[in-house]
Amino acid sequence: MHPNPQLYAGRMDGRTELELRHLRCLVEIVDTGSFTDAAIELGVSQAAVSRTLLALERILGVRLLHRTSRTVTPTTAGVQVLARARNLLVDADELVHQATTGHTRLHIGHAWSAMGRHTAEFQRRWHDRYPNVELHLIRHNTPTGGLAEGLCDLAVLRTPVDTRRYAHALVGHERRYVALASDDPWTRRRSIRLAEIRERTLVVDRRTGTTTLELWPEDARPAVEYTRDVDDWLATIAAGRSVGVTPQATVAQYRRDGITYRPLRDAVPVPVLLIWGRQDPHPATHAAVALFTDLYREDA
Repeated sequence: MHPNPQLYAGRMDGRTELELRHLRCLVEIVDTGSFTDAAIELGVSQAAVSRTLLALERILGVRLLHRTSRTVTPTTAGVQVLARARNLLVDADELVHQATTGHTRLHIGHAWSAMGRHTAEFQRRWHDRYPNVELHLIRHNTPTGGLAEGLCDLAVLRTPVDTRRYAHALVGHERRYVALASDDPWTRRRSIRLAEIRERTLVVDRRTGTTTLELWPEDARPAVEYTRDVDDWLATIAAGRSVGVTPQATVAQYRRDGITYRPLRDAVPVPVLLIWGRQDPHPATHAAVALFTDLYREDA
């Protein structure tokens, strides 16, 4: 059978357009093996099944089934149409499922460490308070934690936000820590001062990290080594070549062999934001903001 783009678009010359019911009818006839059984499965009359199949064959301009008194088998063209029909029906069912369950699922994205040490408690309380809204946390290595890519409804951010494009709420602040190789001499200390970092090479995730050289005076900035994501960042620090500066959330989420964290005494804390699109926000947005804010307030 030659390619037929009207299989998807339907006919525009006055004849009946292709509909999902035509494809469902064909699939049921083949799967059940008879017009009678297909009619039972579809909840229509046998005559309606015959009319629907005939309409489909007229739309496509090809015969789709060989029919005898005992068997129904696809023609060569029918085999090809049947394969496409099954894929289209699966896609249509998935579309309906996503549309009808969209507000019963909440996807929260993040680039590094979700809600930090509050992550497990956030999940527990969400399940208890909103059992009908399924929560999914998604890590995505982009500046918006997957929001710009359409992968989530909200995102946890610890970096500056484009307030013209996204709505946002400040939910709390996190102390900064220094990440060190576990055999680094600084691990014997209880805390590190910000000015001391200039003596070391600082590893920075330029794309999604929270640390920039703006933390230090222009004439007292450390040397910098850049990485691409949190895993590279941790591996570089564990190798002992450099140190990192990071929010408390990283300490909670990334307890790794070879990495030790120490508080950074005199650095400004990191703001923690929830962001979402200004148009058509998820109905559970403000519930998520309130719960996240409560968790940080309990720390105060």
